[in-house]
Amino acid sequence: MPERRTDAVFPGVASGRGHYESFYLRASHPSEPLGVWIRHTVHKPPGKPATGSVWFTLFDADGPQASKITTGSPSVPPDAYIRIDDSEIGPGRAVGSAHSDQLSPSWDLTFEDGAPVFHHLPRGWMYRAPVPRTKTLSPHPSTNFSGTVTVGERKIELDGWRGMVGHNWGAEHAERWIWTNGMGFDGHPDSYLDAAIGRIKLGRFTTPWIGNGVLFAEGELYRLGGPGAVRSTVVRETPHGAQIVLPGKGVKVSARVGAEVSQFVGWEYADPDGGGHNTVNCSIASMTLSIDRDGRPPLELHTDHGATYELGMRETDHGVPIQPFPDG
Repeated sequence: MPERRTDAVFPGVASGRGHYESFYLRASHPSEPLGVWIRHTVHKPPGKPATGSVWFTLFDADGPQASKITTGSPSVPPDAYIRIDDSEIGPGRAVGSAHSDQLSPSWDLTFEDGAPVFHHLPRGWMYRAPVPRTKTLSPHPSTNFSGTVTVGERKIELDGWRGMVGHNWGAEHAERWIWTNGMGFDGHPDSYLDAAIGRIKLGRFTTPWIGNGVLFAEGELYRLGGPGAVRSTVVRETPHGAQIVLPGKGVKVSARVGAEVSQFVGWEYADPDGGGHNTVNCSIASMTLSIDRDGRPPLELHTDHGATYELGMRETDHGVPIQPFPDG
């Protein structure tokens, strides 16, 4: 059985505390603009029971198709990370459905252990401390998926699609965030980037962008960003793409990632305290990485549609239609 690389946090949250939690995956076709994004979430306002939701998006050249269901209490089976209704994700497998009036998707997927688990926060105590209020790790930052996804009458076979599995949780979402993940680069099929970049609200103040990520290229693994790299972290973002500079020890990565607005899906993300964000996501985005490393020649990696770009924000004038599914 595949190694268990993370555990759900919500079963241990005190009843008076607010909490959200998400287990998610994305996978993309190796040569076509086709990808899937599946998310299992827990939403628990202070003093109230937790509810679970299952989110689904199919991305293809004609635009995204999406669905979401919200149901009763989520659970943690012994052999899975989380289960919501008939959907679960755990070591090596994701199976389920999200049938709504809008769309009827289902899936039965397997995935490999893949790359080592990556803890985005650089110190273990940060996962136990009140701040940051959002915790992120990637149990499988790069892996291969196989199986089937069915959307209505359409059946899609996944045979070695590259993708990842992620996990985040906390008392509230960051004030603003970017999640980006890239793989399937031309001529460098084993390389990948996984990064979470956020601005955190502390009282009346909002921090600069703080990025944490991992790059694997030409057999080397590099940790990127961290609180000590704030001054040299650069983010220029729009709802449909970004230019990002993330430094690391002996390395600097400059990334361009994005897609046409028609390729994005829009969602409402609720905080346990009643606030919320608009979130836009494209999981068949293009990405170009320019990588400078000490003692090695520069390296450029590119994928036409093997990346994800997600932006969480307060504004609503981003031009991406929000899906008709409430959150919270």
